[in-house]
Amino acid sequence: MKKTLALIGISCLLAGGVQASEELAKAKNCLTCHSVDKKIVGPSYKDIAAKRGADKNAPVLLAGKIKGGSQNEWGQVPMPPNQVTDAEAATLAKWILGLK
Repeated sequence: MKKTLALIGISCLLAGGVQASEELAKAKNCLTCHSVDKKIVGPSYKDIAAKRGADKNAPVLLAGKIKGGSQNEWGQVPMPPNQVTDAEAATLAKWILGLK
């Protein structure tokens, strides 16, 4: 089910449903804990892109972490679930993974 939802979100992204940009990250308060190029509470987006970039499943996996939260991957501080749609999570994942 989660994979289906992620695929729907990616489909919406490819159809132009949500624009991938720093503005979406700002609107969803992602930049409270993350920065493009430096660690704040969570890792920088460039560090995430470097760690995940080689994985062909990275967009779907990262979108799932954005929406559902994650724990014990970047240290002891967990990332809580975010109030984003599947399409927004997919858009943010694509944008983050494009930062190199």
